Amino acid sequence: MIRLHLGMCRPELLQNSWENFSMKGILKKMAGLLLAAGLSIGCAGTALARPDWPSDMGIMAEGGIVMDFNSGAVIFGQNIHQASPPASITKLLTALVVLENSSLDETVTFSYDAINNVEAGSGNKLSLETGDQLSVEDCLYAMLLVSSNQAANALAEHVGGSREGFVEMMNQKIEELGCGESHFANPSGLNDEDQYVSPYDMALIAKAAFSNETLLTIDSAKTYTMPATINNPDGLTIQMEHRLLVTEDPSSQFYCEGAVAGKTGYTSLAGNTLVTYAARDGQELIAVVLKGSQPQYYLDSKTLLEFGFSNFQNWNIAENETAYTTGQEPIAIGETQYEPSDLSLDADAQITLPNSAEFADADRELVTDLGEDRPMGAVALVQYSYNDREIGSSYLYSAKALQAAMEESAAQEESEAQEQPQETQASTEPEEAHKGISLSVILIPVLVLAAAALTAGAVFYIRREQKREREELARRRERRLKRLRESGVSEEEFERLRQERFGDKPGKRRH
Repeated sequence: MIRLHLGMCRPELLQNSWENFSMKGILKKMAGLLLAAGLSIGCAGTALARPDWPSDMGIMAEGGIVMDFNSGAVIFGQNIHQASPPASITKLLTALVVLENSSLDETVTFSYDAINNVEAGSGNKLSLETGDQLSVEDCLYAMLLVSSNQAANALAEHVGGSREGFVEMMNQKIEELGCGESHFANPSGLNDEDQYVSPYDMALIAKAAFSNETLLTIDSAKTYTMPATINNPDGLTIQMEHRLLVTEDPSSQFYCEGAVAGKTGYTSLAGNTLVTYAARDGQELIAVVLKGSQPQYYLDSKTLLEFGFSNFQNWNIAENETAYTTGQEPIAIGETQYEPSDLSLDADAQITLPNSAEFADADRELVTDLGEDRPMGAVALVQYSYNDREIGSSYLYSAKALQAAMEESAAQEESEAQEQPQETQASTEPEEAHKGISLSVILIPVLVLAAAALTAGAVFYIRREQKREREELARRRERRLKRLRESGVSEEEFERLRQERFGDKPGKRRH
């Protein structure tokens, strides 16, 4: 790394000095060489050459990426925005959607369609049959450790009502995650021309999946004992198929220090696909390989991970950034002035840099136009880049803004709890709905039947709308809780604030 110091260099002095040299042509050429070498001349007294971003590597697969789990920085990529079939790494998304919409102890019943609606030759590794019943947890282990397509289908039917309904949930989820280059058509990953993913999007999906502690626990298991089924009355033990996760011999080409979790995939259209999450010395990485071949796709994944661990390091933003949270002068954010003592950064947010770079080498940009889903109390987003490469970000919080947002949220939740509709009496006392119908109408049988149909329809409509309203209230509450968690506020602390402000009045229904 070369750091060039030129002292004082006001532009007019440089220009005058330049004109006084008779060998200015030679000097111009030297300057060009310096610039070509990546040196920038600054007029504030220092010219600094940032270290290059390491990129001297490649993989045999068509597409691949290694992403830092904490910062989201793309450390290395090959065709990262080129989509191709994902095969069974799809099941990481399926597991994430299942865990966000069900409980582990729920019972899943395998339908005829769940068992048989798979490609010919795709197998049935657990010999599951129509009528088998397993818990959601059992199905997740079967799906993630040995890639059971039947378990994926059954989970989709259980959570989404149908596979089609579940696929809608999958595509809604990837939209939330910011995946713009992918689409899913089934929960298992079997061949479908409308099922594709880019390495970048798959890394985003894996990042969200492994952020779910339950999913990470299941997907990092080496073995699991399945309960009894029709064809396996004594149960059976299944084993993880991902070779980088189970190889313990350091001399093996498939040994990868720190490999924790992941998912394999293969179809005739996708080739071999692989997702691997690894952690080493506090650094966490995600590697994705698409369109690989056997056994090279394991070696490609290992190459990606080793490259990331060897050449990059993470810096904690809150521990190193002083521009917004120190000093005495107010900080202008948008049209508002904040005292530095009122501001704070995400305690765990990180940026990723080459080993030879320093935190000060990173560029930063303050984004003040935040969406509605920003964490409570967030007043800006500090985005970091390095040589035009995004390397991490952190929300900037105001303690006063957070307190105000919590109070507003508590008031909104209290109002929603009071306004949540009671179950209509029409559902339990349908005769009440007939009040107001004249005797003359009742005496006409055809109109009686019509009135009864209308009444039933009205009851159904009311109950359906009540259900929708309850679900929307639940979604709003979950969004608020998510924003609270992202702000570092626990649900217990929020509940304490609500109790202090509103209390629980006698006779009030809580939901």
